Amino acid sequence: MSRLLEGRGELGALMRMATLVERAQEHLRDHLPEEMREHLFVGGFHQGRLALITDRAVWLTRLRYEQPRLLGLLHQLPGFEAVTGFTLKVRPVRPTRPPLRQTRHLPEKAADEITSCAADVDDPGLKRALERLAAHAEKP
Repeated sequence: MSRLLEGRGELGALMRMATLVERAQEHLRDHLPEEMREHLFVGGFHQGRLALITDRAVWLTRLRYEQPRLLGLLHQLPGFEAVTGFTLKVRPVRPTRPPLRQTRHLPEKAADEITSCAADVDDPGLKRALERLAAHAEKP
């Protein structure tokens, strides 16, 4: 696996590029004001320009003023001497949200039916499962 990822093939080149982009993002974020750090993402490198992505136009405006300083900082990193400038973009970044928990309601009458089914079942595992299910009934 390591031969594949670090080799001379396309996957190796892609992994090296991803590592460089990650290093650039960390380095640039370390030198930005605290309130701006979490809003900067490095999107990639194309034709000598590094794509900087932010989630709001207000941060993009501030990045425009920071370009010369950030370019100087980037040139300090080995492998980034060839960067000639930045391509600035606004792309809304949506945070991942956990799925909503769906609560289901088991009416008392349905629980009574499940309990009576459990009484007629011979399999002990199924019987316990039905009894646990019936225990979730709404209490009046």
